[in-house]
Amino acid sequence: MYLSDAVRERIKFYQKKNGMSLWALFKASGVPISTLAAFMSKRTELIKLDTLLHICEGFNITLKEFFDDPLFEDVISE
Repeated sequence: MYLSDAVRERIKFYQKKNGMSLWALFKASGVPISTLAAFMSKRTELIKLDTLLHICEGFNITLKEFFDDPLFEDVISE
């Protein structure tokens, strides 16, 4: 699995866990809805680490918590 796909899956996981739409994630994280939509729809493959940090803050988790999942054990770069 590609790293960007694994990140998308984790974002979807936390969205579902927290009952958050992309709009709610935008409101909680401050990450522009256009940035979230472009990444989640695969119009862009890369996400900046500081953007991911803001997303994690919107979920009220740390980056460590975000990446602490077996999903990231066998990722490859694009």
